[in-house]
Amino acid sequence: MNTAELLYQSIQSLASTTELAWLEDKLIADSKGLSLAFVMAPRQVAKTRVGIIPGWNWQNGTLDQLVRVYLLIHLAEKEDGKSRIETLFDTAEMNELVALYRALPVLPTPEIWLHRATDAVRSNMGPVFDAIAFGNPYPTTYFSELAWNQLVLKCIFNDKPIHLIEGLDERANQALANTLADFAHERWAAGRRVPSQVWRLIRNFQTETKEQDIKRLAESADPNDQKAAELILENSPLEAWRVLEKEETAY
Repeated sequence: MNTAELLYQSIQSLASTTELAWLEDKLIADSKGLSLAFVMAPRQVAKTRVGIIPGWNWQNGTLDQLVRVYLLIHLAEKEDGKSRIETLFDTAEMNELVALYRALPVLPTPEIWLHRATDAVRSNMGPVFDAIAFGNPYPTTYFSELAWNQLVLKCIFNDKPIHLIEGLDERANQALANTLADFAHERWAAGRRVPSQVWRLIRNFQTETKEQDIKRLAESADPNDQKAAELILENSPLEAWRVLEKEETAY
């Protein structure tokens, strides 16, 4: 079963008869009709929660977004599909951008959309940034190390839950560890905390101050920091870090 078939199966399981009939009618349209259907989808399809699609985290996604992604797959296969999708990016409102960025990993030749994906990392619109950062396999597959590090750092700077980033631990690297160590010192100097699960990205790398930093964590009054120090010192497997995958608001 290919990606389009997998998405359609999920749509079938959630959509009403009326919603499915509307979608089937739009799928036979030309590229202009598919573009219009992408814009109209939320007026025709409910915002039912999708949940988990095998191999793809749609936990916070909705059915109208999924239908939009499915329409984009069909639009991308048209002769002028790429230019139509570029136009949608240029004219989209926020919810349309969310669907566009969610669709990137399942469009044909996804690498041609790298410039759009890195644009989303610089976006000041929270839902747009979240659409590329969380539950989206596109960054871990196509981002350079520099672009990847910018995405992770922006999440941490804005106190977002980094464990929702696909490929977070597989793409940990020395440059990111060095930057995070500097970030921790800046926060401590300002009298602020560092999210405890950030240290999972440093555990396998040597930084200039790693030993002192671990000692500081171990002596912290915060149990999450103490746990992070324990996990590093015991060289615990990644699974053990799951206990720190939670929101910490007191930064």
